[in-house]
Amino acid sequence: MTDSATAPRDEPFDPEVLSSAEVYRGAVWGIREDHVRYGDGEIVRQYVDHSGAAAVVAMDEEGRVLLIQQYRHPIRQRDWELPAGLLDVAGEDPMDAARRELAEEADLVASAWEPLISIHTTPGSNSEIVHIYLATELSAADAAFARTDEEADIRLAWVPLSEAADGVLAGRLRNGILAAGVLAAERRLSSTGRQGRGV
Repeated sequence: MTDSATAPRDEPFDPEVLSSAEVYRGAVWGIREDHVRYGDGEIVRQYVDHSGAAAVVAMDEEGRVLLIQQYRHPIRQRDWELPAGLLDVAGEDPMDAARRELAEEADLVASAWEPLISIHTTPGSNSEIVHIYLATELSAADAAFARTDEEADIRLAWVPLSEAADGVLAGRLRNGILAAGVLAAERRLSSTGRQGRGV
């Protein structure tokens, strides 16, 4: 078994950026082009300059995880996801963003929160980092949130955590944030003896 001192680990690397410019500004994100000194030469990379996001593995007392389904235009599918949203409020703590998204997308609040995992979703094409939290001790929010656009017809489902993990591994649930969150939650809860009722 590899010990923690020799286990593979992502590491910072900061080559000289010769120039950096936003070459396109969309409604939500911009596309940035960087010219970077790399080795003996120069490389040019375009990528989505992303604000980051927060997501929630919300679990009830029966060990079920909340999944939401909504339309995602780039993949032309209504995929199952975790409640999640952008870090688009200046200075907002990611856990506060996760609380906000759970209320806005599922009309729920949670009394117990813990960091679960942080992931770079597609590091070859964007700078997004998603902070995923485990939320338990759930209750209804004081008021329902008015949802619009793709969020107006969100569907909710409560799925046993093990069944959600099976769906990921069988390829039925392919959203990357959902996959990372569900598998991390299953691993976390099994290692701490908290699976099943009374999570």
